[in-house]
Amino acid sequence: MTVTTTFPFSAVLGMADMRLALLLNAVSPAIGGVLVRGEKGTAKSTAVRALAALLPPVRHVTGCRFGCDPAEPDPACPDGPHPADAAAETRPARLVELPVGAAEDRVVGSLDLERAIGEGVRAFEPGLLAAAHRGVLYVDEVNLLHDHLVDLLLDAAAMGRSHVEREGVSVSHAARFLLVGTMNPEEGELRPQLLDRFGLTVEVGASRDPAVRVEVVRRRLAADADPAGFAARWADADADIARQVAAARCRLPGVRLPDAALRQIAEVCAAFDVDGMRADIVGGVG
Repeated sequence: MTVTTTFPFSAVLGMADMRLALLLNAVSPAIGGVLVRGEKGTAKSTAVRALAALLPPVRHVTGCRFGCDPAEPDPACPDGPHPADAAAETRPARLVELPVGAAEDRVVGSLDLERAIGEGVRAFEPGLLAAAHRGVLYVDEVNLLHDHLVDLLLDAAAMGRSHVEREGVSVSHAARFLLVGTMNPEEGELRPQLLDRFGLTVEVGASRDPAVRVEVVRRRLAADADPAGFAARWADADADIARQVAAARCRLPGVRLPDAALRQIAEVCAAFDVDGMRADIVGGVG
């Protein structure tokens, strides 16, 4: 079996805005996700895939395919109801990738054919939205996502739940995730309704500083030559960022923005003629 080693987050050189936006959402998923726009070859996907390793581990009910939190299980969980003393276990936070060409069944789930044939019962097989619950849902080339999948994402992002009605199966389960999308604007713009679902948008581009470009190439070659060794060299730096994210999450509930800060946020949004109030709310949440 081949083990794939993820390029360390702390080894991504430059791209300060992108790194900050990802870390802010790691601390406060309520911000609403990140859209990263930029040309090819700017470490967009590399940084996003490295993000999951920085997130705190997830405590979930043992055996629950929908990742229910034992402290606050979903009362409508298809694998529930879960008793108050249900056994629990801990796993790493997940990063689930949604392919742009995925079938609807793969995204929302479908009838479990194995159980239907073997046991004669109608059972639900969870999809990607269930797998991403309490983790990260990543869509590369999000601007190329099919319209029917955009609608599914919009519904789940707005309600924090996924509702499925098909093949005699009616299921509703929690689907709260950090939505991260990357795109190359040269390949087309993003549908406005989906663009509105991202709390932050950042633009990235390759550095024009030769010294920075040389170091980027040096790190890439080192990672390709010895992935495990390269990851080990950056392990302490990644672990330090992970500790900071976990500590910030713990402190976040006690943070209260004074009126002066809220006014400053409102003034900035008004000065840029921002449509609606979502940007103001994201500024207050973040």
